[in-house]
Amino acid sequence: MDQIIISQLGISTYIGATADERRKPQRLRVSITMELAARVLDDKLENTVDYAAVSGVVKALAATGERLLIETLAEEIAATLLSSYPIRAVEIELRKYILPDTEFVAVRIRRCFSKG
Repeated sequence: MDQIIISQLGISTYIGATADERRKPQRLRVSITMELAARVLDDKLENTVDYAAVSGVVKALAATGERLLIETLAEEIAATLLSSYPIRAVEIELRKYILPDTEFVAVRIRRCFSKG
């Protein structure tokens, strides 16, 4: 299965379980793996997924609103990409750098396109 991978994209968002955590934007990292529908590419951008456009959409989505959970943002990213691009499935790993004595905390989800 063909995939396009965006690794460790930096995003900024207001997120956290407490109001204090959400007081200022936090820098998170998101990795995205998109499974493409089978097609002939013919070396044309319009026949694939433009990863620069995906990066812009994800950054813009993260910049809107305020969330308590990284799980919520991961779900929103997956839903947006599945509804906006010709992909069969998407895996999102979202990393947050908040806990002392850890490199990061993360959530990883996989969602598939469903008809209807």
